[in-house]
Amino acid sequence: MMWTDVADLKNFYDSNLGKMACSLIQRQVRHLWPNLSREHVLGLGYPIPYLAHFIEEAYRVTAAMPASQGTIKWPLHKPNLATLVNELEMPFSDNTIDKVLLVHGAEFSQQIRPFLREIWRILKSSGHVIIVVPNRRGLWARFEHTPFGRGLPYSAGQLSKLLQANMFTPTNTRWAICFPPVRSQLILSAAPTIEKISSSVLSNFAGVIIVEAVKQIYAGQPLSTSQQRQSILAVPHRSKNSLT
Repeated sequence: MMWTDVADLKNFYDSNLGKMACSLIQRQVRHLWPNLSREHVLGLGYPIPYLAHFIEEAYRVTAAMPASQGTIKWPLHKPNLATLVNELEMPFSDNTIDKVLLVHGAEFSQQIRPFLREIWRILKSSGHVIIVVPNRRGLWARFEHTPFGRGLPYSAGQLSKLLQANMFTPTNTRWAICFPPVRSQLILSAAPTIEKISSSVLSNFAGVIIVEAVKQIYAGQPLSTSQQRQSILAVPHRSKNSLT
């Protein structure tokens, strides 16, 4: 199982199909996280299209992308907030992150349990994680021309059990991108309407599953790690709100 190259991910989200998918997924993420002021939000995998909505709101926003995938400078014309990491040894101290958003990560990781334990380590007590993965029952997992058609898809039950086995308590499950993964402008124009109709009827066949979970502080101790790790790129700057 190989990580999708960062250039392929960027090209997808630059396309009309990718922009529509991002918009519908972001809507569900925002429903779960309506207010991120005073919080440090860390995006893992390829989170850039989703973090852009939080950059002026959160106390700090960081995009951390695995070395096997690659990274790009982000935001383009502002101080860099992106860094390259080893996802099993991330350059963040224990109990320092409020929220983690993992997109295009869980389905590609060959060591998902250590990866989740590392997320557990860096989250604050009762910190939250949202994981977005391809739905194994959905159409998007069957077509490889989008990133959601690559890697290992999950069912909602599989992802919830995986989180529970790694010291997280799932609290919310949502679904997104119910329209078919085609580039037809007619379908893309109808996508928001299809989403509204399908969300209550055909949600189990949506393209992605979105699960929010909270860190269990009573389930065990974090893995032994060094707090002196260094990222490969510069440490990201704070967002505007962090200066006030």
